Amino acid sequence: MLHAHAQPNLKLSAKNSTLQITDVTEEAAKLEAYDGHERVWCGRDDERGLTALVGIHNTVLGPALGGTRVWAHESFEAGLTDVLRLSRGMTYKAAIAGVPFGGGKAVIIADPKKDKTPALLEAYAEMLAALEGQYFTGEDVGLTLADADFLRERTTNVTGTTKGGSGNPSPVTAQGVFLGLKAAFAHRRGHDKLDGVKVAVQGLGSVGWSLCEKLHAEGAKLNVADIDKDAAERARVQFGADIAPTTEILFVEADILAPCALGGLFAGDTIPKLNAEIIAGAANNQLARHEDARLLMERGILYAPDYVINAGGLMNVAAELAPGGYDREATMQMVKEIPATLSAIFKKADAENRPTNDVASDIAMARIKARKA
Repeated sequence: MLHAHAQPNLKLSAKNSTLQITDVTEEAAKLEAYDGHERVWCGRDDERGLTALVGIHNTVLGPALGGTRVWAHESFEAGLTDVLRLSRGMTYKAAIAGVPFGGGKAVIIADPKKDKTPALLEAYAEMLAALEGQYFTGEDVGLTLADADFLRERTTNVTGTTKGGSGNPSPVTAQGVFLGLKAAFAHRRGHDKLDGVKVAVQGLGSVGWSLCEKLHAEGAKLNVADIDKDAAERARVQFGADIAPTTEILFVEADILAPCALGGLFAGDTIPKLNAEIIAGAANNQLARHEDARLLMERGILYAPDYVINAGGLMNVAAELAPGGYDREATMQMVKEIPATLSAIFKKADAENRPTNDVASDIAMARIKARKA
């Protein structure tokens, strides 16, 4: 059994290290996004350019598992808010997915294109080694498969690698999102045939691109946007996709909106401008606030809770840590259950006239409380 709970004292993995790890839980507790997190760590190494935050939200079901995001937040507080929200989402995701892990997430405050040097990753690997047993991580926005391999060579608590792992989890995430998207469409339309269905996809990273491949194969009509103009152009050529400005993709007319980039998208100022019937995408923390799910419901928009529909990647990396080792077939069978889980949430939400996000979070917290009892 893996050890779960965070420990207050950390030992660095390298002698004479320039890395300093401090407990910033009290500072995090002052922010609105704080939700009883067990521990929040900050790793700083000015010499090697690292500022990293690791949030451990809840380890009742097992040790914290969640990806590492590399993003140039405008402030330390913004990065701290991000890690608090993301780690809480991972708690819900793990509980609903039925994997024996808790919620954690890491954010490296850096520009992934300019600042992500080998020295920075070396320093981060030392931080991960010091957290071994408390936190397991893998790819996320800004952290590539090659980066994960680099980290895995230096510490064992890294998943989703080609060296000792199952490889890139993004295609598995995309498969779960695709199946979940079809389940949402079937709930609203009575069938899951996507031929001619208009789908707006925000973000053409590993998951977004893989999702587009699957949607195109089923005859969906795509409208895409990405900050990488070359990626959008490739989608136009390969999928016949229309290209929307990144500032407008959320508001284009579509049957389904699939956010596959960053979160915090849907709030009081954006929800009234939406022109999609269904939201079903891979991005984490799509709602600016949990309560904003009610605004979507009141507008008649069916929302597939992000931590349910995008759980395929978590299922995949969690399987690497299973006692019997990684089993691809068993993992994909778990991913196939995502549509049924979503359908049950949709039906219960309809019957009780409640937002889907409320129903999903109740399921997650009930499983955590049952373990505590």
